[in-house]
Amino acid sequence: MISLKASSALLMVAALGFPLLAAAPIARSSRRSSSRGLLLVDNKGNHTLGIVDPHAGREIATITETGIRGHEVAASPDGRTAYVPIYGNSGVGSPGTDGRTIDVIDLASRRVVSTIDLGRPMRPHCAKFSPKDGRLYVSTELADSVTIIDPRTNQVVGSIPTGQPESHMLAFTHDGRRIYTANVGPGTVSVLDVASRKTLKIIHVAKEVQRISVSMDDRYAFTSDQKAPRLAVIDTATNKVACWVELPGIGYGTAPTLNGRYLLVAVINKNKVAVVDLRTMRVVRSIDVPAAPQEILVRPDDRFAYVSCDRSRQVAEIDLRAWKVDKLINTGPVTDGLAWAAAH
Repeated sequence: MISLKASSALLMVAALGFPLLAAAPIARSSRRSSSRGLLLVDNKGNHTLGIVDPHAGREIATITETGIRGHEVAASPDGRTAYVPIYGNSGVGSPGTDGRTIDVIDLASRRVVSTIDLGRPMRPHCAKFSPKDGRLYVSTELADSVTIIDPRTNQVVGSIPTGQPESHMLAFTHDGRRIYTANVGPGTVSVLDVASRKTLKIIHVAKEVQRISVSMDDRYAFTSDQKAPRLAVIDTATNKVACWVELPGIGYGTAPTLNGRYLLVAVINKNKVAVVDLRTMRVVRSIDVPAAPQEILVRPDDRFAYVSCDRSRQVAEIDLRAWKVDKLINTGPVTDGLAWAAAH
């Protein structure tokens, strides 16, 4: 493993064979249409899903969840439905209640319309729709697995073992063929093959890790070391840690900009968002945000990013052209999971 500590990071990256990432421009018409939608915010403190009008910059509705408590949220590709896994009242790896259900919320009527029962306590947490098969994949920590749900029937149709406990967050490659899970306590990342429903590899990263994302070109996966201010860059071709990026503090949630150029990293203990240039694998700027930034979501037009800041009861909207906070949106207590519900 390589540390990019030297000032000549660009030369080092080139020597190591990292490609210079090319921007993938989005058509103007696509940018305009994709900016329409609603921001979904899970408020852990009062067990509600908040619906935010991002253009007005305010929360316009809240929906009470059926259990204690949802952490994350996923929106269906058509923007009509939200899915909130009910995790329980504990933190990852800590004692507490063990959730076993997922709330299905109709966004038009703003109510829970169904509950998916997983059959046993599993602490369901991170939910993502596959870009390939349209199914919902949910990390289920107590089963050391990712559970697969058919959204047409709201039935469990399978699972993929992660081979590790505390598989807390997951990220798809954009072709839908692989899933990477961040396994918090073991400090590992599991590589899952979706088609065969098998664990391909377990990557040892650090003593403890949190959150995970994949670059827009699927070349790299990123997870944050929770014991040191650094970000692991995993080469998805070799499934090994290729290098480390030094951060201004402990990293947490990450998200790539949609043009493929930058990675945004929530720096939870410094109340900042670090911007990593993926051409040089270096932090090139940092942006002050409210206390305890958690999750980052880049809007589909690549114009703004949203950062949940749980101690402040706010979501920060970052202008990705000016690289500064454009507005602060008041939400519920212990704001955490974010999702974008496209307009329909």
